Amino acid sequence: MAALNNLACNCNARSGVIVSLAACSIYLFYKHIYCAHKLLKRNVYNSQTLPSSVYLVIKYLTMATCRRRAGLLYTRSGMCEVVYTVLNCRLEIGQLRRWCDAAGYGWDYPDSEYRDIPLCFPEALCQRLLLMVLCDDNFRLSPTGLIRVRQSLKTLQPIDELKKGPFTLQVRVLGYQVVDGGVEVDVFLSASSRSGQPVWESVVTLLSTDKLHKDTRPLLKEDSEKEWPDSGNVKTRVQMRVPGTAGLTCVWSFLDDLPNYLLTIPARLFGYRCWSSPSVWMLSVCLAEIEKHKGTGAIRAPIFVTAQFKEPLSVPGMVEITFWGTTPEEGLSSSQGITFQMEQHKTRLPNMTGLISSAS
Repeated sequence: MAALNNLACNCNARSGVIVSLAACSIYLFYKHIYCAHKLLKRNVYNSQTLPSSVYLVIKYLTMATCRRRAGLLYTRSGMCEVVYTVLNCRLEIGQLRRWCDAAGYGWDYPDSEYRDIPLCFPEALCQRLLLMVLCDDNFRLSPTGLIRVRQSLKTLQPIDELKKGPFTLQVRVLGYQVVDGGVEVDVFLSASSRSGQPVWESVVTLLSTDKLHKDTRPLLKEDSEKEWPDSGNVKTRVQMRVPGTAGLTCVWSFLDDLPNYLLTIPARLFGYRCWSSPSVWMLSVCLAEIEKHKGTGAIRAPIFVTAQFKEPLSVPGMVEITFWGTTPEEGLSSSQGITFQMEQHKTRLPNMTGLISSAS
């Protein structure tokens, strides 16, 4: 009789565990999958109601598996605009500190009253929106294997305006261009102040390479071998060691969300450099070094920065950052710009080149 009672108790306990697990599974599915699926059909969000990272990870992997690279797809709903907007965003000092520490500015960077928020930091705030764009059903490329080839940034007023109250973030697709070797897509990112005035804007150009076509990017090596015109100004050279964890640190600090880090693993396993590669780190470190040597006024709003990412950065290794003043050409603005580049010691070819000028 006792044995039967023990058996009944064990059965009841197992049934209770199974029921509890089933209830938890249903709750998690509802909260992180079903609700996120419904939310992703919207275009305007409050900062507290964004789709779950878990759902975005699953959808990213699904689209990466099903969609062919470098193929310009025609979506079911036609040529719908892909745009996402988040209202009432708040700047978190902890996130800014981690980002500054990873991007070459230093952990105590925000404590200085004479420094503006780093120029590339708003992109970190837009990363969730950028991920949503890549997972959108109307996005016409495979989200995996995208390589950042160009970027422009513009500040119309100091980015510190974002500290003064709730602000708005927006990410949208501007258009696609079929090029020799793949398809490029231009993605527009912006941050507006609490009064609705634009504070920061950026256009990121991503390339989806065609595996069946010879990549034309190595042609940039020939261009990189050309000498920059001599402006007569002294060039400043800074050498630094890039640790093997540079890319991982970027993903952790820039995205500020561990689930998003998982998105880089499948692409790297298959030999791809995905959209969260250290391109932003390369640009941020260059701007940080320029500010350290030329002062905060060198990168102060209104300002316009353009960058071209020519070669992937191999880590660990040594890099050299070079920057110098550029004399404006005849007919252009009279303000002097700053040209910069980063090159790896092994190749002696620029990984990235850029220009800083005053925004008009």
